[in-house]
Amino acid sequence: MPTTAIEIYTQIVSTLSPNERLRLATLILNDLVQQNESVINQSDTWTQQDQLDVTTFSLQYAATLFPDSEEM
Repeated sequence: MPTTAIEIYTQIVSTLSPNERLRLATLILNDLVQQNESVINQSDTWTQQDQLDVTTFSLQYAATLFPDSEEM
């Protein structure tokens, strides 16, 4: 049975689909927020550049799912 975060990620999380990994991340983050707001380090909040990066990545990923040849 894995006991460290690295072991859990390597043995379990990395084998999940991207959708399941996002679902797990959401569950973990929501749980942390509900447990104790002081756990959140404000220096870890997303900057405008972080938001731009994730938006760019998301749009690039969407473009691979819906190539120009398909009608939307």
